[in-house]
Amino acid sequence: MALMQNTGKGMVDGRQRDRIANYTKFWDKDISKETSTHTENRAHSYEDVVNGYYDGATQLYEYGWAESFHFSRFYKGEAFAAALARHEHYLAAQMGLRPGMRVLDVGCGVGGPAREIARFADVEIVGLNNNEFQLQRARRYTQKAGLEKQVTFVRGDFMKLEEQFGKNYFDAVYAIEATCHAPSWEGVYGEIFKVLKPGGVFGVYEWCMTDKWDASVPSHTALQHQIELGNGIPEMRPIAAARDALKAVGFELQHEEDLADRGDQVPWYYPLEGDVRKAQTLWDCFTVLRISPVGKFLTHNVVWVMELLRLLPKGTHDVGEALRTAAVALVRGGQLKIFTPMYLAIARKPEVY
Repeated sequence: MALMQNTGKGMVDGRQRDRIANYTKFWDKDISKETSTHTENRAHSYEDVVNGYYDGATQLYEYGWAESFHFSRFYKGEAFAAALARHEHYLAAQMGLRPGMRVLDVGCGVGGPAREIARFADVEIVGLNNNEFQLQRARRYTQKAGLEKQVTFVRGDFMKLEEQFGKNYFDAVYAIEATCHAPSWEGVYGEIFKVLKPGGVFGVYEWCMTDKWDASVPSHTALQHQIELGNGIPEMRPIAAARDALKAVGFELQHEEDLADRGDQVPWYYPLEGDVRKAQTLWDCFTVLRISPVGKFLTHNVVWVMELLRLLPKGTHDVGEALRTAAVALVRGGQLKIFTPMYLAIARKPEVY
């Protein structure tokens, strides 16, 4: 299986092994006992939270999903890979990316979207990530694609962008389901604002709780915390908070929309349901099968054995269990329409600032 084939490349170091092993300590095992102290601790230690999660989850993501770690809308009959690419193209088009632009991908993962958008818009992209394990894989995949002169990667903290790049450096910046990992949206959006040139554009697909989410409803907060635990997120926040944060740091909001609320026949979460009968194409049956109850059972046990044999770092199994929790919570959140992984915002830095 792909998971086993990839374990020998980009091995984790001692600190990364510790982060994987300690990932779940940032949550109370009983979700109902989650407090503001847990949230504050995760926000304070966001780098360890995010790195612990992705050190353990990256290969599971690639095996079960793709090299683009994000959701997308689906048209009826549309193939999984095509939908992911279209989602990326749509963001680039909404931002008005043009050939020759210097673009920053904040939280680039293993570089799937960066490579796709570079091809689509003919722009130069710098992918930023604080996870060295993912960066190793991103560089290898990009070299294999022959795009290493157009797409490059750097290690850095998205809460310290000005320190790394200086002011007014990029023509455009985008983030795809990444800035939800930030300890505060004002902090990360503020850094993005600083490194954008005057008139530069920022496009984001943000993970949010929707306006239908109600913090006073226990079942809603339980789902919120399950999404946090299963996806390495310090705190899930409402759409209104994202909108307010963009405006607070100086952006002019040009367009916003929850794409999950389009009323599509095929919901964005359909692959996570694991129902092979709903697969859009024959090839997509394999993707859905991996996330089906049988697929998750097999992966769960293979990861457990590989960890026991020390072929995977200790704690990978726990992160895998968190992913299983996440899948259930994300589907339920989508069905109730209290969660969206695709609040789209297009914002611009004023020409004169």
